[in-house]
Amino acid sequence: MAGLWFEEFEVGQVFEHSVRRTVTESDNMWFCNATLNVQPLHIDFDMASKTEYGQPLVNSLFTLGLLVGMTVQETTLGTTVGNLAMGEINFPKPVFHGDTIHARTTIRAKRESKSRPNDGLVTFWHEGFNQRDELVATCERVGLMRKRPA
Repeated sequence: MAGLWFEEFEVGQVFEHSVRRTVTESDNMWFCNATLNVQPLHIDFDMASKTEYGQPLVNSLFTLGLLVGMTVQETTLGTTVGNLAMGEINFPKPVFHGDTIHARTTIRAKRESKSRPNDGLVTFWHEGFNQRDELVATCERVGLMRKRPA
């Protein structure tokens, strides 16, 4: 399903996203290397084994990117101008290698753009869950969305 036009979003609308993704050790190591994040909790298996978690944590920014990315196909694919803001980002539980993430989006708000007559602003509330349906990430995102062409 392609993304929705501004007019197709309704406040309170909920999307249970169909894409699920298992996070691998390679994902985490690649992301940490690509972003120069040398936090031992993510990349030092020996050190991480001595923490309360007993294993490496997946980088939370990878989790955030995955969460938002999983929502694109059913909400913004081909119909967005871009992201304007992200906030209320939380990680209530850690993500580990082998966890399978799925996402839900709720539309919190929408309004016409004051400066761009062909666009509108949509506020998305994204929630990410692991395979046990434990909440692992949340994010409010404001997207500048295209209106349906005339």
